[in-house]
Amino acid sequence: MRVLLIYAHPLSDSLNAEIKSVVEEGLTAAGHEIDLIDLYADRFDPVLTQDERQTYFEDPFQREDLAADYAKRLMACEGLIFIFPTWSMGPPAILKGFFDRVFGPGVSFRLDDKGNLHPNLIHITKAAAIVTYGRERPILWWFGDPPRRLMKRWLKWFLAPGAPVYFVGLYGIHKINRTVSKRFLNKVSRVMAKF
Repeated sequence: MRVLLIYAHPLSDSLNAEIKSVVEEGLTAAGHEIDLIDLYADRFDPVLTQDERQTYFEDPFQREDLAADYAKRLMACEGLIFIFPTWSMGPPAILKGFFDRVFGPGVSFRLDDKGNLHPNLIHITKAAAIVTYGRERPILWWFGDPPRRLMKRWLKWFLAPGAPVYFVGLYGIHKINRTVSKRFLNKVSRVMAKF
């Protein structure tokens, strides 16, 4: 399976970087082909441009620079994985911008003649999100856990009907020790083995 791996963390020595390595190892061991998008390394500009907004509902929506390349790669994959931290109750701005600029008309959805939206990533049959949180799960539950909803509900709508979306969250990372993080990395490895 061709898997598009979208990574959003600026630090090369972070727990998220370790997670990315474990994901890559697991996918390779399972025989998958990996296409890595490292948003920070690519210096992706998350801001939807004026031209992009003006042509948003035109056919085709005119994406600029990396957004156009990312859109092609998204359309070529069969599996999709996101790795990111939770900042201010959501994904980093660079990943939110990825959704704004790449997940537009003709890619993540299509419009019919009546203006109704239809899923357009139905070639993607599996997805996963590995997400880290500074706060503990109960406080995230109280806020509705926006990253979990983004991945398990919003993302799922665009994919093939019945496509599983695995969600692996590590909560309270500001208080974890190496034993807890190793246990989490083992869990990520197990999820990748069945991806």
